[in-house]
Amino acid sequence: MAELEMAAKTHGVGVFLELRKRLQSGLLIVGKDVARSPTDVVVSGGDSSLLVCTPRGELSLTLPAGVSFEPGSCVPTPAGESCGEELHFRLRVSVKPSTEEEASDNVMETLRAKETYCFHCQGCMTRLLEDRVFKRVLPLPNGNWNALVDDWCCHPDPFAKKLLPRAEDCLLGDTFLLLNRDSSCEHTLTVEEAPVDSEDVQDSKKSCRRVALVSCKSCSSVLGEAVAPETVKLYITQVVVERAVGDREPETSPNRSLFVEKTVAARLLGLSSSMSTFHFSVQTPDGKAFLLLWLLNSDSITASVPETCVGGDSSVDSPSLHSPSPAAATVLKLLYTSCSDTSIQQRDIVDSWEANAIGHAVVLPLKVCEELLEVIEDSNSTLPASMRRMRSYEVAYLRL
Repeated sequence: MAELEMAAKTHGVGVFLELRKRLQSGLLIVGKDVARSPTDVVVSGGDSSLLVCTPRGELSLTLPAGVSFEPGSCVPTPAGESCGEELHFRLRVSVKPSTEEEASDNVMETLRAKETYCFHCQGCMTRLLEDRVFKRVLPLPNGNWNALVDDWCCHPDPFAKKLLPRAEDCLLGDTFLLLNRDSSCEHTLTVEEAPVDSEDVQDSKKSCRRVALVSCKSCSSVLGEAVAPETVKLYITQVVVERAVGDREPETSPNRSLFVEKTVAARLLGLSSSMSTFHFSVQTPDGKAFLLLWLLNSDSITASVPETCVGGDSSVDSPSLHSPSPAAATVLKLLYTSCSDTSIQQRDIVDSWEANAIGHAVVLPLKVCEELLEVIEDSNSTLPASMRRMRSYEVAYLRL
């Protein structure tokens, strides 16, 4: 049944491209429904573009600035077990070093002291707090430090205490912000206790901590938790943080799936760079592992065009075959395993990660974990069959 559902979700891939900026090389995959043999495919390059000519028509892929195809470098390569469905080509690209730093949308990198910020609900773009000017923007200790106290000491929390922000502080966790509540919160936020999991109630070893959930009063989206009477925890996947510029009205709410995808991808990249870790355990606030992620690389550029969007039934010379140029995107390449997968191979991976304490904990609300898994599975379903799995893991790309 699961295989049938996966087959129904899988899109027929017409053309798939993955370039590696560091290696200055790439892989081009063309489905056999688009071209039957390597001689049917001609690849050429333009100004930051890649032109793929097939019997079905011409497809122009827009590449990032500074990335260009090296003429004559595209050669066929074995497709392995997928040779009956796909044609594989290796190619080379040249990458010019950029002198300009790309502007980051990652809230953890953009927040600065002595700047004015406004906070909006990502779901409905309601302003949640009065504009804030922070005197201090400080990182919190590693997200696991408080939990490790139990392993270090024979008494619960003998010296650890909550680190809470002052009135003009912003404390940065791995996936959340700690802020001081202000009077505007009474009009924009609601606080209510979350129900305790029935399994936790039956387990006498677990402390049934009542979590006070913070929600948007306008759309009821859960934004975070009230960790203290005067402190609110807001998850970065639930809020839009912007610099306050005059009386500018907030833009429309960003696409939810894309917002979650890019926010989580930027955070994984930031944690990997700062902590030199490539394994992440996506967990719910109660500490339950939901998804295991293994970051392979962050320099990939990909473009995927469904078979139905490549050309048409007319001749190659027909202008109607020239499709709009799909843009290649910079992405993170991940291996992943869902902790709810009941297959033997996946359970072995999950048990191994847990036994060896592999994976930096990335805590997100349960609904966000489910949204992230859906984004990742959608990414996997758009890949050519030969690219969907690596060893016992599944493969996905997250846009940056």
